[in-house]
Amino acid sequence: MSFLESLEQDYTLSLKEGWFARVEAPARPRPAALTKAAIAQLSAGDRLRYEEERSVWHANLGPILTPQMDTVVADLDEIIESNRQDGDKVKSSALLDAYPGLGKTTLAVMFAAGFHRRHLALYGPSTAEGHQRVPVAYIGLTSNTSMRSLNSMLCRFYGHPGAERGNATQLANRAADCVSSCKTRLIVVDDVHFLDMNRRDGREVANHFKWLSNQFPVTFVFVGVGLRQRHLLNEGLTAGDRQFAQTARRWTRLTLSPFEIGTEQGRRDWRRLLLAIERDLVLADARPGDLARDLADYLYVRSTGHFASLMTFITRGCRRAITSGAERLSKDLLDGIRNDEAAEAARRELQAARDHGLLSAGAEPRPGAA
Repeated sequence: MSFLESLEQDYTLSLKEGWFARVEAPARPRPAALTKAAIAQLSAGDRLRYEEERSVWHANLGPILTPQMDTVVADLDEIIESNRQDGDKVKSSALLDAYPGLGKTTLAVMFAAGFHRRHLALYGPSTAEGHQRVPVAYIGLTSNTSMRSLNSMLCRFYGHPGAERGNATQLANRAADCVSSCKTRLIVVDDVHFLDMNRRDGREVANHFKWLSNQFPVTFVFVGVGLRQRHLLNEGLTAGDRQFAQTARRWTRLTLSPFEIGTEQGRRDWRRLLLAIERDLVLADARPGDLARDLADYLYVRSTGHFASLMTFITRGCRRAITSGAERLSKDLLDGIRNDEAAEAARRELQAARDHGLLSAGAEPRPGAA
C-alpha cells in the first residue's frame, strides 16, 4: 500500500477487525508546513500529492475535546469503573443522549478506544484460556432491528461462524459465549433512536437489552438522539405504569449541548475550541487568530454552535483554501461554501441577532441590546 493510500483508514467499527484497526492505528502524520513559494515550486505530481495529504488531514482533525466532552468522559469513566460487581449482580448502563451533530458517537468511540487500549495494557492480548482478548464490542442499530438481528450483529462483530444461523435465543447464547470467552467488558450500542417503542419489535429489543445486561458481565453504553422523548427510558409504558420501568433505574443519562455564546464561559469555550482547531490547520498563509479572533462570530453563525457542522464547514473551507491558492480561511472564501442543511436553515436567525449586536463570541453583548 502506498503512503497516500494509507492515509485514509477504511474500517468498519461493527466488525472486530475494523474495531482493532481503529484503536491500533498509529497517529496520522501531520503534513509538512510549506510556504506559498515552496508550494509553487512543487512539480505537478508533488503538488497533487501534497493537496491530497492535506485534504485527508483536515478531514480527520482531532480528536478535539471540549470542556463539556471532558465532563462526559469523566462521567463515563466513573460509571464503567464502578461496575466491578460480581457476575450475579446487574451492572448499570450509560446513555449518551443528545441532539444530532454534537459529537456523541465520536466521543463514545474515542472513550471506548481508550478503554480498549488500557485493558490490553493491563491484562494482555490473550485471556487465561488462550482466547483473543476483545475488551470492547461496537454495534450500530438499524431501523428494522429485531431481537434476532441484534444478537446476529453481536455474533458478526466477533466473527462467529454461526452469526447468520439459528433463532434469537441460539444467537444470543453464541453472543454470550463470545463476550465471555473474549473477556469483553464494554459494549457500545449506537443509533438506539432507531428503536420505535410504539412497535412490538422495538419494545422487545429494549427489553432484550435488560436480559443482555443480566447475562453479560459488561457495561453497555447506548448512544442516540431524543431517547427520553422516544420513551425508551420508560420502556414505552403508559404514564400510570412507568413506575414499573426498570430501564430508568438501570441507565444513567448523559448529554451534550450545542455551544452557546450568551455567557462569558460559553464564549471562552467556543474560542478555546477554535484555537485548538487553528493549531491543527496546515495552510501556508494561516495566521494566529484567524478562527478564534477574526471568525469566531461568523463560524458560530455558520455552524449554529454544533460541533459536527463546524468541523464539516472547516474541512470544506480548508479544501477551498488549498485548491484556490488562498491558503487561508477568511470570510470572503467561506461565504462561497455551503454547510449542512440544518446549519444553513438556522443561520439566518443567528445572523440577524449578530447584526443587531445581540450575539458575539468575542465579548459581552452590547449594553441594552437584550
